[in-house]
Amino acid sequence: MCSCHRTTSRAQLGLSLPQAPLHCIKPDSVYVVPSSEGISGAAVTMENVAIFDSPGKGRGLKATKEFWAGDVIFSEPSLAAVVFDSLAERICHSCFRRQEKLQKCSQCKFAHYCDRTCQRAGWAEHKQECGAIKAYGKAPNENIRLVARLMWRLDKEGSVVSDMQLITVEELEDHVADMQEDEIKELKVDIHNFLDYWPRNSKQHTIDDISHIFGVINCNGFTVSDQRGLQAVGVGLFPNLCMVNHNCWPNCTVILNHGKYHSRVSALPSFRIELRSLGKIAEGEELTVAYVDFLNLSEERRRLLKTQYFFDCQCDYCKNGTKDDLKLAGREVDGVKPSEQQVKEATDYCFQKLETMDKARLDGDYHQVVKICRDVIDRTEPVLADTHIYLLRMWSTLSEVQAYLQYFNDAAEYSRKMVEGYMKLYHPNNAALGMAAMRAGVNHWQAGLIEVGHGMVCKAYAILLVTHGPTHPITKDLEAMRMQTEMELRMFKQNEYVYHSMRDAALQNKPMTMLHEPKGVEEGIKNLFHRRK
Repeated sequence: MCSCHRTTSRAQLGLSLPQAPLHCIKPDSVYVVPSSEGISGAAVTMENVAIFDSPGKGRGLKATKEFWAGDVIFSEPSLAAVVFDSLAERICHSCFRRQEKLQKCSQCKFAHYCDRTCQRAGWAEHKQECGAIKAYGKAPNENIRLVARLMWRLDKEGSVVSDMQLITVEELEDHVADMQEDEIKELKVDIHNFLDYWPRNSKQHTIDDISHIFGVINCNGFTVSDQRGLQAVGVGLFPNLCMVNHNCWPNCTVILNHGKYHSRVSALPSFRIELRSLGKIAEGEELTVAYVDFLNLSEERRRLLKTQYFFDCQCDYCKNGTKDDLKLAGREVDGVKPSEQQVKEATDYCFQKLETMDKARLDGDYHQVVKICRDVIDRTEPVLADTHIYLLRMWSTLSEVQAYLQYFNDAAEYSRKMVEGYMKLYHPNNAALGMAAMRAGVNHWQAGLIEVGHGMVCKAYAILLVTHGPTHPITKDLEAMRMQTEMELRMFKQNEYVYHSMRDAALQNKPMTMLHEPKGVEEGIKNLFHRRK
């Protein structure tokens, strides 16, 4: 994402406007930015990181002091962000929170807001966009809208919008020269539509400048989540984050924190990403995050990274295929392992059924999903290990759907198995592990299995304190859940009969509400960076 910058090839795009000069920074330069005050009034600083030449990777960020698990290394507001096209009517275009009822912009009829306060706060970003949408006759796609917002802001404020910004958009890698033929065709279409959308009274730019920014957001756009942190709802550009290189077993994670920085009186973004340490980081150590989910096999991770981010991963986990054996392992019982042929047949059967299961899930045919998962699990569970990635997919999907259908005992069983498998594969402070433990804790609590439920909730809370921090809304929810399950556990240990009687009475007076519908794809927490599908 942040290797040495290359300019757009006009010959490759087949476009012929004059080329504008783009500036590069020296890869061996070190930049340190003094502290300043953030939107919320809390101190926000970049003095704890520095740009350096990362061997084999180009530019990267390193720590200039020691960090411990859960430390916020830096936080950063977006230069610009937009809501996904598919969620434009369900997400506030200012604070990116999901709301039941949103107010529509009376001028463009496209932007939606929580209320007047959010609309006023978002007006600085929306003002030019509003006029452009009206003149164009419709809202263009999210990539075009994001490029336009970026260019309007840069035209107004210049290439460096704050003293916390380590790198300019011009200096970020666009990888246009590395794009495949079909990607170049999509880029040409976007540029053509952008030129139709871009107002004549706005500053005009060269094709190279425009294509560069499209390339930058294509491989550097960060997914923006809703206030619960459970669903990706938009995409934004965070320049400093773009400097953090990938590692399959990273020492940092990135989270969008609405809770800590929420402000509805400022025209600037009210949310920020936080780069948080997953463990001890020594002074001078490179800061890394995972661009793709570690649960993929090393060969698949390398393919995804090459296809999406245009580099060959050289981390030890990829070079050595670390944990790949566990991800495709057979189940060992009393020292006896299945044959390689049995494991291969079970693996192939799982893989064949994944597509069918995903289709039924997307169609909302959840009883068919249960049928498929049960069939696969009954056939392959005696053969495959609890770390086998396809079996884990089946357990994850079945637990989610069974919880939605309110079969909580089944949901609890499969979510527990999923967590046990994840614990053998993921980093101990991986956010995906924390979210899985949270789900398992809720399922066990709903099933009346309070001992295991409380343990899972505590585990999830410990992980999310590191990955999300104590002010994140989902961590606050977990803290309340931890206190509730702890109280119920004490009651359970004093008298099981009284506990279950009181629980049953409470559930009869207030029936459990339906959970959110299962999503068709894994959302948000596993893949950090937005990539156009």
